[in-house]
Amino acid sequence: MRISPPRPVSCGIFLTYKCTSECKHCMYASSPKWRADWITESDLSRILSQLSGKIVPAPRGKRAVGINYGIHFTGGEPFLNFKLLLRAVETASSYGLPSIFVETNSFWCVDDSLAREKLKELKEAGLNGVLVSVNPFLIEYVPFERIDRAIKICREIFGENLMIYQETFYHQFRSLRLRGTLSFSRYLEIFGLPGLSYIELLPMGRTCYKLRDLFVKYPAKYFLGENCRAELLREWHTHIDNYGNYITGYCGGLSLGDARELDELLERGIDLDERPILKALMNNLGELYHFAVREFNYVEKEDGYISKCDLCLDIRRHIIQNSGKFIELSPREFYFHLC
Repeated sequence: MRISPPRPVSCGIFLTYKCTSECKHCMYASSPKWRADWITESDLSRILSQLSGKIVPAPRGKRAVGINYGIHFTGGEPFLNFKLLLRAVETASSYGLPSIFVETNSFWCVDDSLAREKLKELKEAGLNGVLVSVNPFLIEYVPFERIDRAIKICREIFGENLMIYQETFYHQFRSLRLRGTLSFSRYLEIFGLPGLSYIELLPMGRTCYKLRDLFVKYPAKYFLGENCRAELLREWHTHIDNYGNYITGYCGGLSLGDARELDELLERGIDLDERPILKALMNNLGELYHFAVREFNYVEKEDGYISKCDLCLDIRRHIIQNSGKFIELSPREFYFHLC
């Protein structure tokens, strides 16, 4: 059985999974504990050359940016390797890719002149904009004054091509006249659970383990009739990690194939008989659940699951801890940085 993977119309490229933060809501389990594996320049060039001509620009044009448009460099934290980030922007620009931006947590913005110098260099290399992350989980690790500095200088250099994700939290922290970091428990004391209503807190990734108490939970049987076909085959946004894994639906640790051979992957499709975990997810979660129980002695969580993604992820995590034969469960290290 073969399926056709979605063509990338917008795409995020992971330079690494390594990050200065270990945010509780991270879909990709980024952490300082990851190995410092970086995408190679040769792989970067191979991938970007095949994305050329496929990526759709932002609505305002190819030099404008939008969160789910164009091409962006992410991770992990891209600014941990500024030289590689600069090269990535230059390469993307040389292939004529539109709406190029970088996503950052601003840890590196310790000085006005240094921040201005780096951002100007990136703009000259072809960077169209910047997305600055701001949320109650990141602020546990990055002092607010660095985030504030990044926003002010990005606005100066990139104008309306600065994106603040999410601006509500930026204004919340400014209203506190915050200096330094803020623990998540303290954030809840100040703003309460309603303060989180503005965040797109997707019930997947590390959220399933670190923030599960914020959600209603259900037994496994509640989700067994569902499948993940829509997420895995969605066409509007994809990611490619530093190992070349082609990722859709924000489904960390689940690879549709090798994006270094993207044109071939799109043309030939995916043989699901070679990727039984993917095959089960295309049908229903019950198939994956019963397979894991039968073959790997998976035991249902006593307190239930916050979403179908929670059930899927916990099963995959259990399988990877007991078997190394499923190529679609990649990168393996993802599963060891969730908790």
